[in-house]
Amino acid sequence: MTIQQVDVLLVGGGVMSATLGTLLKRLDPSLTMAMVERLDHVAHESTDGWNNAGTGHAGYCELNYTPQGDNGVEIDRALTINANFEISLQLWTTLVGNGGLPEPSNFINTTPHLSFVWGEDNVAFLRERFEKLSAHHLFKDMEFSDDPDVLRDWMPLVMEGRDPSEKVAATRVSYGSDVDFGSLTRNLVAQLEASEQFELILNHEVDSFKKLGSGDNQGWHVELENRNGGPCRQIEAKFVFLGAGGGALPLLQASGIPEADGYGGFPVSGQWLVCKDPEIVKQHHAKVYGKAAIGAPPMSVPHLDTRIINGEPALLFGPFAGFTMRFLKKGSKLDLLKSVSPSNLLPMMSVGINNMDLTKYLINEVRQSHSERVASLRDYFPSCKDEDWTLAQAGQRVQIIKKDAEGKGKLEFGTELVACKDGSIAALLGASPGASVAAQAMIEVLETCFAEKMEQGWGEELKKLIPSYGQSLVENGELLAEVRDNTLSTLKLG
Repeated sequence: MTIQQVDVLLVGGGVMSATLGTLLKRLDPSLTMAMVERLDHVAHESTDGWNNAGTGHAGYCELNYTPQGDNGVEIDRALTINANFEISLQLWTTLVGNGGLPEPSNFINTTPHLSFVWGEDNVAFLRERFEKLSAHHLFKDMEFSDDPDVLRDWMPLVMEGRDPSEKVAATRVSYGSDVDFGSLTRNLVAQLEASEQFELILNHEVDSFKKLGSGDNQGWHVELENRNGGPCRQIEAKFVFLGAGGGALPLLQASGIPEADGYGGFPVSGQWLVCKDPEIVKQHHAKVYGKAAIGAPPMSVPHLDTRIINGEPALLFGPFAGFTMRFLKKGSKLDLLKSVSPSNLLPMMSVGINNMDLTKYLINEVRQSHSERVASLRDYFPSCKDEDWTLAQAGQRVQIIKKDAEGKGKLEFGTELVACKDGSIAALLGASPGASVAAQAMIEVLETCFAEKMEQGWGEELKKLIPSYGQSLVENGELLAEVRDNTLSTLKLG
């Protein structure tokens, strides 16, 4: 059997692999690359437009990024996420400018980001959040109002039919965005396919890994199974990236690298209520986020969103989370059980025991009737009707389980890069904010696994793609103003 030789093997056809492939091809066009995807086309799992919220996560509206701490509202995570999203915007801006991406409306559209709350305590929380965030240059354009007339202008469906005596408040950033990550990814992969140095391998999945040599000969022998029953393929790659979403954890475990020890996964499913009635859709143009229910995971923050997917407008409400055994939407019910190993058994048991309330919450979410889900929607759209909304399945998310300081387990709700010591293989685990910060996440891969090349010139080349690279947008307000003006103008936001 012929063994194919490549410099880079990208496992998974989602936004992370597409972004890393794009960066590597721009930094060194001579690199040979292959992307392997288990389905018959790319961007069909969590990256697909209907499998995620499509929010350009910038911390503008997501209240779970600004928790209430001992000293009041904490904003550090929101600042970091906002700055990281600006990295993605800069990359997309450069690619639009040089033909690497199409006209921006194909994948990103202006959709104001609003946070909406009701009740005295929640209004006080939102006002404090606004005061702290708007004092920072990253959030200087944020608006706050508790005036019902202003709020009716911002979000008429949300205010229609609401009790006028109810205390409500909202914040707004007018240049928030809705992102069709599926369209974005398909366009990035199409650009990669235009190169003779790149091959897209569909309907194949990784069957086994074998480490090769060390030093200049380091790399991996990877065997691919043909899911259509054809012959297997074998690839030897100097570097392997596992960007397979929920499927990245089993692949990381199969690699056998010691850095994977102790990691487990907590799978969470999701569902949306969707409305495509043009008369209703045209009355709402925003992403309106509220506060999560007590006991709900952070990713279950309810929101009523404008969506534009493949050019088609719609409204989406949710997510309604649920418990699942699958790591991928088109995965196996045995995924969770197969992921249990001697190294992660204790952390997974610990998380399971300490998060029984969360598990019960997720199971109860799955059991809800259509009318019960629509009743939740009425907190954000009081006059909605059951018959105008249908239920759609979202993508799977696998939250990270890892060892804590005591060797037990803790549940993480972010993303994390796991790489072997020699930098020959890396995996991205976790979920939110996910796709929105793909550029920053893949820069971390470059800095971790290609450190020598970054020092030898890739770092300077990266500045041509992302002008702020190497500088802090959290600390440098003048730099932020310069790059933000360019991104908002080029991407036609605001």
